[in-house]
Amino acid sequence: MVTIRQKTNVQMKLSAMAETHARTRIKVRDVEGLIDEPEARGGTNQGLTPTETLMASLIGCTNVITQRIAHGMGVVVSAMDIRVSVDFDRQGVMLEKDIEQPFSDLVMDIDITTDATEAQMAAIKSDLAKFCPVAKVIRGSGINVTENWNVTSI
Repeated sequence: MVTIRQKTNVQMKLSAMAETHARTRIKVRDVEGLIDEPEARGGTNQGLTPTETLMASLIGCTNVITQRIAHGMGVVVSAMDIRVSVDFDRQGVMLEKDIEQPFSDLVMDIDITTDATEAQMAAIKSDLAKFCPVAKVIRGSGINVTENWNVTSI
C-alpha cells in the first residue's frame, strides 16, 4: 500500500469581488462563498457578516480538528453540536473609536456524544488547543476563550 503524504506548507489563495458596499463574493479552490451585512446595515442578508464568519471559522475548525483527533485515537464521535457566544464591541466597525480588542469573553459550548473515556477526552481537549489554527489565532490575539464540554457517552 502506498501512503500519500500531504504537503505540510501550502499557500492559501482566495479572491473576492465586492458586489456591493456590503456584499463580497469569495472564491477559493472551486468553492464560492458570500459575506454580507444584514438589511438593517445596508446589506442583502445573503451571507454571514465578516465577524460572524470569523466565529463560524472557529466552530468549523473545532469540529474538524476534534473529529480528526478522535478518529486518530479510534474514538467514535456520533454527534457534536457547537455554540459560540462572544461579546463584541462594535465601536470600531461603526467608525466611532479605535478598539484594541473588539471581542472578549468568548464562550464555546461543545456538546459531544462519544465512546471516549475521560482520559481520551482530556487528550482530545488538549490536542484541540494545540492543533486548531483558528483557535490559536483567536487566543493569540488576546481573546479569552472558555470551552464548556458536555460529554454524553454512547
